[in-house]
Amino acid sequence: MLDKVLTPGAFEARLYEGWERAGAFAADPDSAARPFTIMIPPPNVTGSLHMGHALTFTLQDTLIRWRRMQGRDALWQPGTDHAGIATQMVVERLLASRGLDRRQMGREAFLEQVWAWKAESGGAITRQLRRLGASLDWPRERFTMDEGLSAAVREVFVTLHRQGLIYRDRRLVNWDPKLQTAISDLEVESREVRGSLWHLRYPIEGEPGRYVVVATTRPETMLGDTAVAVHPEDGRLRHLIGRRAVLPLVGRAIPILADTHADPEKGSGAVKITPAHDFNDFEVGRRHGLPMPSVLDAEARIWLEEIAPEMRAVEGVADPAFLRALAGQDRFAARKAIVARLEELGLVEKVEPHTHQVPHGDRGGVPIEPRLTWQWYADAATLAKPAIEAVESGRTAFVPKQWENTFFAWMRDIQPWCISRQLWWGHQIPAWYGPDGHVFVERTEAEAQAAARAHYGKEVPLRRDEDVLDTWFSSALWPFSTLGWPERTRELARYYPGDVLVTGFDIIFFWVARMMMMGLHFMGEVPFRTVYIHGLVRDERGQKMSKSKGNVMDPLELIEAYGADALRFTICALTGPGRDVKLSRKRVEDHRAFVTKIWNAARFLEMNGVAPDPAWDPARARTPLARWILDAANRAVTEATAALEAYRFDEYAAACYRFVWNTFCDWFIEFAKPVLAGPDGPEKEEARGAAQHVLGTILRLLHPAIPFVTEELWDRFGYGPAFSLIRASWPGAVPVAEAEAARAELDWVVSLVSEVRSVRNEVNVPPSVTMPLLVKDAAPESLARAGRWIEAIRRLGRISEVRPLDGEVPKGVAQAVLGEATVMLPLEGVIDIPAERARLAKERGRAEAEARKIAAKLDNADFVARAPEEVVEENRERLAAARAEMARLDAALARIGG
Repeated sequence: MLDKVLTPGAFEARLYEGWERAGAFAADPDSAARPFTIMIPPPNVTGSLHMGHALTFTLQDTLIRWRRMQGRDALWQPGTDHAGIATQMVVERLLASRGLDRRQMGREAFLEQVWAWKAESGGAITRQLRRLGASLDWPRERFTMDEGLSAAVREVFVTLHRQGLIYRDRRLVNWDPKLQTAISDLEVESREVRGSLWHLRYPIEGEPGRYVVVATTRPETMLGDTAVAVHPEDGRLRHLIGRRAVLPLVGRAIPILADTHADPEKGSGAVKITPAHDFNDFEVGRRHGLPMPSVLDAEARIWLEEIAPEMRAVEGVADPAFLRALAGQDRFAARKAIVARLEELGLVEKVEPHTHQVPHGDRGGVPIEPRLTWQWYADAATLAKPAIEAVESGRTAFVPKQWENTFFAWMRDIQPWCISRQLWWGHQIPAWYGPDGHVFVERTEAEAQAAARAHYGKEVPLRRDEDVLDTWFSSALWPFSTLGWPERTRELARYYPGDVLVTGFDIIFFWVARMMMMGLHFMGEVPFRTVYIHGLVRDERGQKMSKSKGNVMDPLELIEAYGADALRFTICALTGPGRDVKLSRKRVEDHRAFVTKIWNAARFLEMNGVAPDPAWDPARARTPLARWILDAANRAVTEATAALEAYRFDEYAAACYRFVWNTFCDWFIEFAKPVLAGPDGPEKEEARGAAQHVLGTILRLLHPAIPFVTEELWDRFGYGPAFSLIRASWPGAVPVAEAEAARAELDWVVSLVSEVRSVRNEVNVPPSVTMPLLVKDAAPESLARAGRWIEAIRRLGRISEVRPLDGEVPKGVAQAVLGEATVMLPLEGVIDIPAERARLAKERGRAEAEARKIAAKLDNADFVARAPEEVVEENRERLAAARAEMARLDAALARIGG
């Protein structure tokens, strides 16, 4: 017998271990079934399960379980990413707590420590995914630093280098002075900073007393200025084009040139150009062939090596001695010193308070520096062209489709991809340098030495490039490297390309696009046919979750409190196209009630002798009740299947919820209770047969989203061997005789009872009161139906009788229209009608006042423009709710003549 109280923790771990032991998650390359592949977005090896993981992995698991039940040979490829910066930071902090420093240890000893940490602590995320119920093919788990994947990385790097698509170049990168490495745009976050805007005077060469004024938020970089730019159509400054300004403190004469980068509407219209320390200035510098001296070192301290030859004393302008004293100072200390010295020289025209966005490293936590360094690059523009064409032609489709525009915008304006990082943990670049700096890019050191011998005609010492590759480089190969490439394995032939990639919009460019580039270049085919893009998980008010706001929810804590099924079903129910998931504990608690409803319904059926009967044939059902529930189950299966086909997880959950809670639990079981409690006979046998058949359908229908409770009930009822629901067939429609007639009959009864309940509730009829139901203008068939179902109508509607009304409508009744008939509840003597009318009118006035207040706020363009998006959306939802309440109260008043 099922326990009276549902306790998911009593069976979740046991069921998962049973599935895993039985190989229930395994793909089978020898299968004749059609394959279905999802590649996991590999979580960082340092990671622990957060709500973003819970969202994306729940959706993937729902799809994979559904396709597995449809008979597909489903591969959900597991694995983790080595997460270069994140992992190196974790281990460095760990070593620092022991008084150790990686630089003192040396590279080899440090990497041994990282591998040891990975072996001991790097599997937390995979254990937590099991708690969520994720049915990944664990024996196939890969790691981006596995030897097999490392071989793929080397093969790709060498091949692209030989094709001229990987090269070294000196360009600006996002530089983290704390971590001392280049970082990707994804690792940069903008933070609002209150600072100053300094308007500085640059003297015009040869014209004493004349200046061009430039505005800057970063005076410390002015030491690297190599030009001043003005807009070619700026009439105020056009006369300066072609002249030269003298760079304060340094004494360098720099050209004043015309470039559209200068904005006549901002500041003085003139801008300083510092190509080695600003991305826009770098492009201006390239257009005009300007020098690009760096004036900050790797730790963002003043560095004068590249400007020292130009430093010369210019009276009232330049001060080489001051600069030499500045060397080695931190950038922010130098900023204060430079501004103070410029003020002494009379070269500060004015200072304005200025709030602006400053890019910070998301891990180092300090402002990043655009820094000019030698790095390795991939020719992303060339690699992007086939990927763009693949989406244009429909070989890969985005769902929702509008995300294609984001993909195209990024890809059509793509810049060279900086693929090198100044770290120790990662794929070390397979490049070796000879004594004269000549580079040899090979798969192994032995091959590099052989190439060097051929080049130099003798043995020479080689030095390996110390940099490692950007983590996104190896994860870009994930769809085929995990399947054994560069070997032509049977898995590669069978499971590539994948069917669908499920991921967030924030990594369309960083991961999705790069997988497409690499997949098309090396496999000649897209890596996935569909890219399903989901939103972010936010709190119930639509705010982004963050520790500082205190609104972060821990999925493991929610699983502990409510069970994995409740969290998973909540995620599915809230995941619609193009919108974020607004999650709250209340939502999860509400859906735990749904899971409990299924458990309680199954327990009731078990107590009433309902058990699986494989011989029971739905096509032979004779009673309207059995036919009605079988037909309703058919429609639920059709709706749920269509929703999953369209990646409408919300519609799938809604179809299941409506059918299970409303149709099956609230109506079928209530209609069937007297039959199941009555004497044995054909009617009872058919009610049991329909109940067991539909319960089995429900368990299969809900299994993708609610795997644990459905499997537990499947096993306990004996629908199949233990742990077998995961491989049971997905439900389909069954033949139902005279389904339309059964639907018309039972739907009418449901509508009648629903109207009666609604009227009673709206006008506050006490539940203990029974009363007659008057029916006017009813067709003979409607009256006959009422007669056939009178016991159910009495019991469920709290009705004493159903009586046709031929004369005038009596006073004091509440009315509702049902088809051709009007049904009435006599309220005289049951409630105080004038008082009830007054109560409803008062509530209606309150709802109207609330609606007016909110509407006025939303009509205020200033409020809509300034308020956070989540606040505006919350007010729109409140307005819709207030208007719905007004409509409900209007209907209630109309029922009693108000």
